[in-house]
Amino acid sequence: MANATPVRVRFCPSPTGNPHVGLVRTALFNWAFARHHKGTLVFRIEDTDAARDSEESYQQLLDSMRWLGFDWDEGPEVGGPHAPYRQSQRMDLYKDVAEKLLAAGHAYRCYCTTEELDARRDAARKAGKPSGYDGKCRTVTPEQKAAYEAEGRTSIVRFRMPDEPVTFTDLVRGELTFTPENVPDYGIVRANGAPLYTLVNPVDDALMEITHVLRGEDLLSSTPRQVALYRALADIGVGNGTIPAFGHLPYVMGEGNKKLSKRDPQASLNLYRERGFLPAGLLNYLSLLGWSLAEDRDIFSMDEMVAAFDIADVNANPARFDLKKCEAINATHLRQLEVKDFIAACDPWLNAPHAPWAPEAFDRAAFEAIAPYAQTRVTVLSDITDNVDFLFLDTPVADEASWNKAMKEGSDALLRTARGKLADADWSSPEALKEAVLAAGEEHGLKLGKAQAPVRVAVTGRTVGLPLFESLEILGRDRTLSRIDAALAKLAG
Repeated sequence: MANATPVRVRFCPSPTGNPHVGLVRTALFNWAFARHHKGTLVFRIEDTDAARDSEESYQQLLDSMRWLGFDWDEGPEVGGPHAPYRQSQRMDLYKDVAEKLLAAGHAYRCYCTTEELDARRDAARKAGKPSGYDGKCRTVTPEQKAAYEAEGRTSIVRFRMPDEPVTFTDLVRGELTFTPENVPDYGIVRANGAPLYTLVNPVDDALMEITHVLRGEDLLSSTPRQVALYRALADIGVGNGTIPAFGHLPYVMGEGNKKLSKRDPQASLNLYRERGFLPAGLLNYLSLLGWSLAEDRDIFSMDEMVAAFDIADVNANPARFDLKKCEAINATHLRQLEVKDFIAACDPWLNAPHAPWAPEAFDRAAFEAIAPYAQTRVTVLSDITDNVDFLFLDTPVADEASWNKAMKEGSDALLRTARGKLADADWSSPEALKEAVLAAGEEHGLKLGKAQAPVRVAVTGRTVGLPLFESLEILGRDRTLSRIDAALAKLAG
């Protein structure tokens, strides 16, 4: 995709609540597009809704962007030639633009009350006509305006849509045309003078010279309005006259063919941070929601995505969020880490409040010895505590179901034999410990799988886990035998 003008894209979330994975997908595609074209990513905060926006959410947005590894060229904490990058700090600018649009006839004051609007919409629906704004105040005379204001009516500012169809080429969906009856005049300034999203978003895009707008499909219906507003802004000298190219990204679907909403548990970015997803793993999966590097390849790095990313390759069809696939991709990224990097990534889960053991019980050398085996088992980093807790707890965590599953009739005899074999074994290698348990099993007519099950639960507390004999070697002879003794006592009791 050749561009005579340097690429400038923007990511402009509102600071309301926890970031949504669909929002992250939008940020990712904008970031990859900007980096692929060696362009500029503008990070802009749309915080004009004082009732919903919060400083806490703003800081959470910044923290999330940093955690994901996104860098931006202009925006909060970075600055840039179009500062400030928080809309709440640009209100005077929007007021000035609104006045210019009014003066040029691109906008007008609408004095219709809510009751009048509702009544006319109901009548239009009953007549089978479009129920959008009917343009009643388009031609208000100075005398009518004075009469309305004498009544005490307030007014909003509406943008005057053109009377001809609006056509634009969507980078994902191709050429789209919207007819006037389906895109009525719309509000851009509230009665209290506060600017609406419908004004501030295009104004900032124009002033910040945005060349491409990549955003969710849910905003597609507002695009013809914005295209018309860009033309009006060019007419009054706001911006450089360029209308951005639009690309509307497919919906992210959840369960039951419904759009993934903020209420869906798997929608919250915080969930993935708390569970210990790697940013690289999560972003790899989110990139597959509407795009792919190759038909036969799901695992790749963000550098590889940047090198290959083309907005023309984005699929317009809805993309379904599959948590199991997301987890599988993250697990693959965990496996690909250098062991030292895996150990470092686990650190937050080896300490309070995540770790169930006392801080003084943690043995760094033991963890580093077990880490290569754990790395092949965990799906997310938070899995690490359940996998290695037997090393650092005084007694292993054993739920009743695991105990009952492993401790069948005759398990006490097997455990006594295994204890004797292990007491006499060479503890310098896991192979020798395996031979000891195998020999114990043979004496009782059991294969290794059956023989090792009660040993595993006695020592680790769980029926599945890390390789048993490597685990025994790291736990050590004395602690292993002590736990088998405790299991035998429980069976006897």
